[in-house]
Amino acid sequence: MKGDEGEVYLLGSVHVLPPNLHWQSPVISHALSRSDVYVFEVAQDETAVTELNALILAQGFLPSGESLRAQLHPAALADYDAAVAMAGLPPEAIERERPWLAGIQLMFAQITKLKFAAGNGVDSVLMAQAAGTHKQSRYLETIAEQFALLAPADPTLEMEEFESGLKDLRDVAGGIQPMVDAWSVGDQAKLDRLINGELDEFPQARKLLLDDRNRRWVPKIEAMLKEKHVFFITAGAGHLTGPAGLPGLLRKAGYTVEGP
Repeated sequence: MKGDEGEVYLLGSVHVLPPNLHWQSPVISHALSRSDVYVFEVAQDETAVTELNALILAQGFLPSGESLRAQLHPAALADYDAAVAMAGLPPEAIERERPWLAGIQLMFAQITKLKFAAGNGVDSVLMAQAAGTHKQSRYLETIAEQFALLAPADPTLEMEEFESGLKDLRDVAGGIQPMVDAWSVGDQAKLDRLINGELDEFPQARKLLLDDRNRRWVPKIEAMLKEKHVFFITAGAGHLTGPAGLPGLLRKAGYTVEGP
């Protein structure tokens, strides 16, 4: 996509991937070689990790005497117990955690068992590549902004997001492998169904996690197109699919976006 001065490439990423998955096609490699600024959702460097850990310690745990399981709706208890068992975690490992943090723990415990890792994810690989080639990196969000999405201030929304994801946490492998397969072959329609379809049942969560963020990012991309740089933007694959995805919004704003 070209603007008055700049040019932008968009890549939908998967944040965790299995080892030895070769996704840097000749087209992607060419785009990366032409780009002098790499753009990601949020920083993952040592400073960012320190900030995130401090936020987790401050906002990741329930008040003394409260337990997560006791706060769940009865209909969610079976899914919760199954998710904990599938993750291989002792129940006490997450009992004092807020729903948002417990959800992350349950997901990553299963992902680790599958030998998927964030270090293999598109973002991590490209961040290392940017550092190794001394290319400039920029970010669409701050740690605080992304953390606010992970840990909503509204406890009702937080529990809704957690309970809505418990069925997926019963079988992370059954959910993530089809998504990786669809992503690997560029099946945008299937990706949209797999990543965003379930959020259609939770419109408030979809608005906060996807739609609002996409709308905030569009002006930032438009500003990039006015700079004399070639930008390579990597964002979660769910942000690029469907009419409310970044390509759809940019086309609606009058830009020519090549590709799906």
